[in-house]
Amino acid sequence: MREQGKRLFIGARISVATANALGGAAETLARRARDAGVDLRWIPPMSYHVTLRFLGWTRAEAIGAVRDALDAAAAGIAPLSFRTARLGAFASLERATVLWAGVEAPGSLADLARRVEAACVHLGYPGERRPFHPHVTLGRLREPRAVREVVLPLAEQMFGDTALDAITLFESETKSSGSVYRELHKIRLESRSNSPISGPERQTPPVQLASKPPVEPDTDDGWPRGQGANPDHDV
Repeated sequence: MREQGKRLFIGARISVATANALGGAAETLARRARDAGVDLRWIPPMSYHVTLRFLGWTRAEAIGAVRDALDAAAAGIAPLSFRTARLGAFASLERATVLWAGVEAPGSLADLARRVEAACVHLGYPGERRPFHPHVTLGRLREPRAVREVVLPLAEQMFGDTALDAITLFESETKSSGSVYRELHKIRLESRSNSPISGPERQTPPVQLASKPPVEPDTDDGWPRGQGANPDHDV
């Protein structure tokens, strides 16, 4: 009998204005994709987010420890902002399986992601070997296709700024219509203190993960495992 658990990731929601701008762009892209015979499955604007860390399947009784570790990791981090702009694709625009909008000037967001990563590794999750590549997934393709001509008119567009005051622990449930995301815990960013994490917080015990968790071929940021962004082909 399989243990009870949830498929988790940590993400940052984008602003409503940015989501609306991306949704409008996606409508234009969808028309161009249909004309080009490219079959894309589009993400609904209400689900747009930037993934900070994909965790995958986690035992139900370990989720409390994950919440505590994320609260500790975000302690003392002030609210931040980032801009969503330009379009790209994984693995490239010539062989795309995922279409995304990029995140510009993500220095402070990368710092937050590093702290989240350290907390997850301490809990027992495998370290992430890919570089942090913040983006918003817009659509997925069932098989690799060239999409350069589809995205060309909007390739350099700026979609909006996000003032981020919280990150979220999400559950991802895979359904035939696509993934459904549920908020499990919100972690507020508050500049309470710049002091290091306290001893008790550092001593959060590792999470006991399942011995053979389900295979996770893809992550909820749309970045397939084993692939990375190719700067020579991204727009």
